[in-house]
Amino acid sequence: MSAEQETRAVRCLVAKVGLDGHDRGAHVIARAFRDAGFEVVYSGLHRAPEEIVQAAVQEDVDVLGISILSGAHNTLVPKVIEGLKEYDAFEDTLVLVGGIIPDDDETELKELGVAEVFGPGTPMEETIEFIRNNLPERA
Repeated sequence: MSAEQETRAVRCLVAKVGLDGHDRGAHVIARAFRDAGFEVVYSGLHRAPEEIVQAAVQEDVDVLGISILSGAHNTLVPKVIEGLKEYDAFEDTLVLVGGIIPDDDETELKELGVAEVFGPGTPMEETIEFIRNNLPERA
């Protein structure tokens, strides 16, 4: 962790991408992140990949947590990652995905650059610990 990261709170964007209308889990995660001392921005429902990218870049987030239960993760997550790369924001953003993701798809998402996939029932402490241990260095 750099000196700047130690003095600055970890900034997270909890994002709901696509037509998925279930956001209870995203609210629970956002609250847990806040309780852990992170600064949290919540995207709201039904965001396009481009909107998520814009929010991540404008908010200068360290962590982008994408919550997706619709099954469209193979279409939407790559678009978000591509957008982050276009803005040169991918390298210093820890991308996480939460939701119901089949094992084969999890492997594919990680090959694209998703740092970790968290399924239903993952303890909050595990997710928070993962973030603390894997934050990208800030230039």
